[in-house]
Amino acid sequence: MRRNVIITLAIAMTALFATAAAAQNFPKVRELRMDRATPPQGVACIECHKQETPGIFADWAMSRHASAGITCLDCHQAQPGDKDIAVDHEKYYSRGDMPMGEKQYFVPIASPVTPKDCSRCHPDEAKQYSKSKHANTIEVMWKIDPWLNQGMNSDNERKTGCYYCHGTVLKMKDGKLDPATWPNVGVGRVNLDGSLGSCTSCHTRHRFSVMEARKPETCGQCHLGPDHPQIEIFNESKHGDIYQAFKHEYNFDSAPGAWTPGVDYRAPTCASCHMSGSGKQPTTHDVTERLSWELQAPLTVRPQDFKPFPSGTDWKVERDKMKDICKQCHGTAWVEDHYTQTDKAVEEYNENYFKPAKKMLDDLYTKGLLDKSKFFDEHLEVEYYELWHHEGRRARMGSAMMAPDYAWWHGFYECKHRYNKFMEEARHLIETNTKAYKYPDFPNTGGDTTKPVEVFGKQ
Repeated sequence: MRRNVIITLAIAMTALFATAAAAQNFPKVRELRMDRATPPQGVACIECHKQETPGIFADWAMSRHASAGITCLDCHQAQPGDKDIAVDHEKYYSRGDMPMGEKQYFVPIASPVTPKDCSRCHPDEAKQYSKSKHANTIEVMWKIDPWLNQGMNSDNERKTGCYYCHGTVLKMKDGKLDPATWPNVGVGRVNLDGSLGSCTSCHTRHRFSVMEARKPETCGQCHLGPDHPQIEIFNESKHGDIYQAFKHEYNFDSAPGAWTPGVDYRAPTCASCHMSGSGKQPTTHDVTERLSWELQAPLTVRPQDFKPFPSGTDWKVERDKMKDICKQCHGTAWVEDHYTQTDKAVEEYNENYFKPAKKMLDDLYTKGLLDKSKFFDEHLEVEYYELWHHEGRRARMGSAMMAPDYAWWHGFYECKHRYNKFMEEARHLIETNTKAYKYPDFPNTGGDTTKPVEVFGKQ
């Protein structure tokens, strides 16, 4: 009798487990459960966007924000009187064809989320970022860029090109964001709440992934091309070669502040050297830290001596920080000798290329053979500009980041040819006392040359 009961129970249990196993194989609808207390207005946002913009909803649902119960309201909710309130958004609260489209769920919201908004949860990151050259790049750009200051391109060329990375000065027009300034997620965007930048330049909406920001492809959105080809330089370097070969083994999802060389990754990415914590160095969102040369400037100077935006740092202290990062993977001799050759490359660029070319340019202006009223309307002005802005940057950056083809063939080799052509034409003008030919129909000029008052105040 006991044997029969045991057999019957065993059969029943087997059937139960089989049923459970079979049930596990059925596809299930993914459910989003909000464990943190979410106000009805927050639920309304989620339900509405789930229907109207499913891509945004899906991105957010997969984010750490969603896991922590952070909803649309935590980032987008505006306060009465805010300058960037989305007036048109209110109309969605009176539409019967939308889930929860009722007035009782109305909350004023702002479309652009700013570092000031993010600082409610990420105060240290926002403070570090605010001091960086990234956040202040509009100021830097207007202080050194002849395209803007001379109006040699159009406003739309700037918006689709320069401002896409550098950022716009956001403005409202007729209760909406001015299309002349929006959409934009540039690193130096001037927001209506007075904050600078956009965290979504690197942590894109609406996942805001740490993993994404650690990958060099993210930096390569802006740091590429003839004038600042950091992504191309990285890919050519040994660091980039190892990354491409082994990136499938990298643990990009390591917790913030815990991303460790030799454990989570084999060779560094841009973020590893310039931002991530390593060795004794904490994580920073100020990319101006750890730099001992201003390699993008016409004349290479120390970051604290860069007049358009002095870093306020001591280059020796910052170099030691970067050396500490390097020494997580390299021996002392390797690191010290690398800096010796980088310093030599800087010296040779400054003394043998830039300074003589700048002296010649100034002589031509003094003699009246070049016209100062506009820049780029004479060939020698373009030659001089590209000598430092293109080949000169590639030579210096290629040397600093160990990319031999950019240090030489795309760098110093092309510096020589640009320099020789510049000097030949300049000497011919001086010897013949001939004024340089001016392009009479330089195309599509007329961009506004007024410096933004939001950055510089009234001029």
